[in-house]
Amino acid sequence: MMMTTLTSTSTVPEFLTPTLKSTCRYFNFHGEVSVSVSQFGRRRFHNPSRVFAVSDINKLVTEFDPKIPLERASTPPSSWYTDPKFYSFELDRVFYGGWQAVGYSDQIKESRDFFTGRLGDVEYVVCREDNGKIHAFHNVCSHHASILASGNGRKSCFVCPYHGWTYSLSGSLVKATRMNGIENFALSEMGLKPLKVAVWGPFVLLKVTQATSRDGEVETDGLVASEWLGTSVGRLSQGGVDSPLSYICRREYTIHCNWKVFCDNYLDGGYHVPYAHKGLMSGLDLETYSTTIFEKVSIQECGGGSKIGEDGFNRLGCQALYAFVYPNFMINRYGPWMDTNLVLPLGPRKCKVVFDYFLDPTLKDDEAFIKRSLEESDRVQVEDVVLCESVQRGIESQAYDKGRYALVEKPMHHFHCLLHHNLKL
Repeated sequence: MMMTTLTSTSTVPEFLTPTLKSTCRYFNFHGEVSVSVSQFGRRRFHNPSRVFAVSDINKLVTEFDPKIPLERASTPPSSWYTDPKFYSFELDRVFYGGWQAVGYSDQIKESRDFFTGRLGDVEYVVCREDNGKIHAFHNVCSHHASILASGNGRKSCFVCPYHGWTYSLSGSLVKATRMNGIENFALSEMGLKPLKVAVWGPFVLLKVTQATSRDGEVETDGLVASEWLGTSVGRLSQGGVDSPLSYICRREYTIHCNWKVFCDNYLDGGYHVPYAHKGLMSGLDLETYSTTIFEKVSIQECGGGSKIGEDGFNRLGCQALYAFVYPNFMINRYGPWMDTNLVLPLGPRKCKVVFDYFLDPTLKDDEAFIKRSLEESDRVQVEDVVLCESVQRGIESQAYDKGRYALVEKPMHHFHCLLHHNLKL
């Protein structure tokens, strides 16, 4: 029998409180409203061009009620997974304001290393300065908004490919071409806009908030771990998530489904494994499956199966740990392996999932083991792509609006409750 253990003391985490109680009809994401507002939080939203009818968005949000116990609850409506206005709204409410995993520390291991990425409509660059300090910035030139850098690698400075403006790795503007004679212009006022950045274990994290003078430099590990992982940090450390591992490679999958469909699939408590992943199931003892719920993290654990190949191959080991870090990051620790899944929204019906693979250093040169392990992992991911795209098509059909939960799907219900409390007005 599958076992579920709950460690949370409340269905609604205390830190998820409403930031806005509004009497207005329309909401502007620059922090402005067209009619009266009774209370507005300090949060700054990032795209002033987005204006939606609050009543319409709020109606969609309140169609899911987190106060109803899982045994009697319905899932969120299909509009959460298809509506373009809802998608734009959740980018601001869900992805901007909290810590987001965006990369791994080996990408900025040496001085002058950098990598870039995109979260929603936020372009970012993370780099390590010559003095060892880590910085993060909006990857947008202050002159005419060109994207400044692309990909990853090593640079001594960032030179805009459009007009040649040059920035140091600390974000300051050091050269602005052909600006002689321009009044009220100072290099010191035109640097890159900073972002909060942190490192925990092998993970690089960003927080998209309104810039302050302290942003752009790495945050304290302990504080970040508490804010990002809550009380799950001890269990994750115990499970070897922050242990020294060798980075192996990255794989990316573009999936034609809403980003939450992929998350839901991950969070069904192993429900789909016997039916959709028969190869994976043979390496797991699903009778030992357990789930633990924390503030913003859910951990699913399962013993490894007894099946070992004739050649001694065993990718999963004796224990598998699957951690979901709200809202879009998965950490899978099994045997000598760890892989992470970062789910990036690309639209209401499209997402990209970035897989990074890490391995015990003693096996990093075992090419045959690595090749076979990655092939098995890819087979599971392809199976999940088929599932998720099928679900998206079903969600968009006229036959479906809401579903129900099985008891093993507590992590999914927890995810939906967290979404609701970020989204509600």
